[in-house]
Amino acid sequence: MAIPDYQTLMLPVLKMAADGKEHKFSQSVEALADEFNLTAEERNEFLPSGSQAVFNNRVGWARSYLKQAGLLASPKRGFFTITPRGTELLAKNPTKIDIALLEHYPEFIEFKNRKKDKSDNGPLVESSTNGESNLTPEDALASAYKKLRLDLELEILNAVKETSPSFFERLVVDLLVKMGYGGNRQDAGKALGKSGDGGIDGIINEDRLGLDIIYIQAKRWEGVVGRPEIQKFAGALQGQRARKGVFITTSSFTKEAKEYASLIETKIILIDGEHLSRLMVEHNVGVSTVGQYEVKKLDSDYFDNE
Repeated sequence: MAIPDYQTLMLPVLKMAADGKEHKFSQSVEALADEFNLTAEERNEFLPSGSQAVFNNRVGWARSYLKQAGLLASPKRGFFTITPRGTELLAKNPTKIDIALLEHYPEFIEFKNRKKDKSDNGPLVESSTNGESNLTPEDALASAYKKLRLDLELEILNAVKETSPSFFERLVVDLLVKMGYGGNRQDAGKALGKSGDGGIDGIINEDRLGLDIIYIQAKRWEGVVGRPEIQKFAGALQGQRARKGVFITTSSFTKEAKEYASLIETKIILIDGEHLSRLMVEHNVGVSTVGQYEVKKLDSDYFDNE
């Protein structure tokens, strides 16, 4: 199943505390993950910042909002327990707890208003009528980041498709050097575009010492690359007694081409247009940074020394 949003988690979190005991947050996260039958992949999915697991973050926000409404309390750091108000709410057997329900408590309204006053862009806690109400602040940032990233990758790919073949080869050199191949830019530039030997556009060192060589095919194509082209490249590699090759294109590969590349003994990596644009963004080729935002959280270790 998909990772539940923080509002879906509010009722399970409150029910977990219904026994009146103190519950350790980290243990509660694991118990809730089991309750929702999350896979290992879902449990380990991180925010784009890499700072925290998505599920942990959403459980944290569910707990935080329940506390702001006076339904939970924190007797000590890292623990939470139910309050009489929380017990009273559970006695009514609610089918769900969400922002709309929390807005019935004056403490939560006051919390919302404080956040709204401190933010030029509106409240951090979304209104219950807002279509984005299931997003935590980190979720909203992640969603915006993903959209910006996808839009940028598409823009890059369209720009690459408009370049000349020679420029595309230079672009490939820049990317491979940024990824750690080929030594320096000058050495790599000499290597690519010099061979032209039957299906091979160039060669580049795998490492700075030149312990192994990678053969490259770089094609700025519009059509889909099929198995025959990969077979031709593989034959050229065999003719050079080469063990490794990279086929880079601005288009895509057929299923048969991918299957063939995965079955042959020679290692051939296929990089299509979408993959190419992702790598360019990751390694800062053809892009520039216009702004940076740091997302910070409480350093609990610092306060342990108090």
